[in-house]
Amino acid sequence: MSTAAPILLTPGPLTTSARTRQAMMVDWGSWDDRFNQLTASLCEQLLAIINGSNSHYCVPLQGSGTFAVEAAIGTLVPRDGKVLVLINGAYGKRLAKICEVLGRRFSTFETAEDEPTTASDVDRLLSADPGITHVALIHCETSTGILNPLPEIANVIAQHGKRLIIDAMSSFGALPIDARQVPFDALIAASGKCLEGVPGMGFVFARKEALSNAAGNCHSLAMDLHDQHTYMVKTGQWRFTPPTHVVAALHEALLQYNEEGGLPARHQRYANNCQALLDGMASLGIRSFLPEAIQAPIIVTFHAPKDPRYQFKDFYERVKAKGFILYPGKLTQVETFRVGCIGHVNQAEMRAAVNAVAEVLQEMEVLEI
Repeated sequence: MSTAAPILLTPGPLTTSARTRQAMMVDWGSWDDRFNQLTASLCEQLLAIINGSNSHYCVPLQGSGTFAVEAAIGTLVPRDGKVLVLINGAYGKRLAKICEVLGRRFSTFETAEDEPTTASDVDRLLSADPGITHVALIHCETSTGILNPLPEIANVIAQHGKRLIIDAMSSFGALPIDARQVPFDALIAASGKCLEGVPGMGFVFARKEALSNAAGNCHSLAMDLHDQHTYMVKTGQWRFTPPTHVVAALHEALLQYNEEGGLPARHQRYANNCQALLDGMASLGIRSFLPEAIQAPIIVTFHAPKDPRYQFKDFYERVKAKGFILYPGKLTQVETFRVGCIGHVNQAEMRAAVNAVAEVLQEMEVLEI
């Protein structure tokens, strides 16, 4: 372990396997049949994770996950639609900002950063405003690690005859979402999260009927998922230059995903990582921000030590020098830092990270240790 190749305990980019990195050593022609087959295989495997082949299309898109979120809102929400954005962290706020920039009418419902949105909240809000056409939900809010109750909320939205857009950026591939049981118009994820690929490609699972009816909605040429899908069906190719190496790396990462045992095995490894992290930090007297009942095994927010000698930047650099890269906190009211549980890491590496944190806090002479 060295600073040249640190372990990334972040919510993405994250630590990838040697096989995944090796897959990027080959150059691909973007119109070549072999690359087109790679894209088609990728979409087929992604759809299988949500059991969505019969009901949804998988539309890949160049760029980060936020690009794909904006594309989904811009394509699937009609220009006269209205989105109810459910917020309990920074990514919900970002989704609302996307609606604002795109000129889509929206309202927001915000709970505290440690308080999940409830199905009864959504039921009340939809009853009060019949003008809402779509509801946008962050499944796992990465700013804290909180898990929102997706199945219950989805059922209420369906009962009201409204459409659901799910930002599943930090949950897809590790937390179960079944398109046969959870009704949604769009579920959005990306290559560099729980599938353990590299950043650079988002993808949207769009309900077939919703995407077919979305021609002309989009504000953007490059982000038009209807056009992207139509062109891919017709030609097998991406409309514009694809992130070829990212696609190849994700395809290789999916092979490893299935070898590991698919979603149940990926979830279990992350859950084990999370528990090892929580137990280890608790032994140091470092408290997690969220109660266990609403903590997803994706990323954990910890209260920073209350000692004047603790400064995050110094803490971060010292832990990095020991081979681990952590993440700053994203809360506004209390000082925190975050540690990811995802990526090509296991319990032993999580325990090693806790040991590194302990050593650093001792070196900093922080009183809690």
